Amino acid sequence: MNRLKEQYINDVIPALQKKFEYKNVMEIPKLEKVVVNVGCGDGRDNPKIIEATVGDIEKITGQHPVVCNAKKSVANFKLREGQPVGVKVTLRGERMYEFVDRLFSIALPRVRDFRGINGNSFDGHGNYALGLREQLIFPEIEYDKVDAVRGMDISFVTTAKTDEEAKELLSLLGAPFAN
Repeated sequence: MNRLKEQYINDVIPALQKKFEYKNVMEIPKLEKVVVNVGCGDGRDNPKIIEATVGDIEKITGQHPVVCNAKKSVANFKLREGQPVGVKVTLRGERMYEFVDRLFSIALPRVRDFRGINGNSFDGHGNYALGLREQLIFPEIEYDKVDAVRGMDISFVTTAKTDEEAKELLSLLGAPFAN
């Protein structure tokens, strides 16, 4: 079993139950899924960009991503319906806990001038969104083999009803929130 999942079962559940006084164990919020999304609009001209992004995300998450295509044509962006514009992967279960553990303990501390993640990026329903400027903070990515620096969006979907519950859940799982 993953270290973070053991921590969730042994430490996080009792702490949340004590703090929020849940009467039923099923009320305790948990991390449902993590979605990693990389937008690469320049991929419509060069398919190798999409392939490189797919390879990077696959190394980072350990799961093969899905290529996202444009839903509408936009003349100003020279974009046609059906052209590839991004890559995304949805992580659940063991892979999700492994990725979150590596993100919080290894990758985020490697960010230059890191003082913690923003605690205001909750959506009002207990979900958290985090944006990264570069994929190079992950140790799986080799600096010499990167063709371009790309950012990514990481969304944490929880079963929490409020942002306060979700923030407590993520901080107990090791999220380094800025104070």
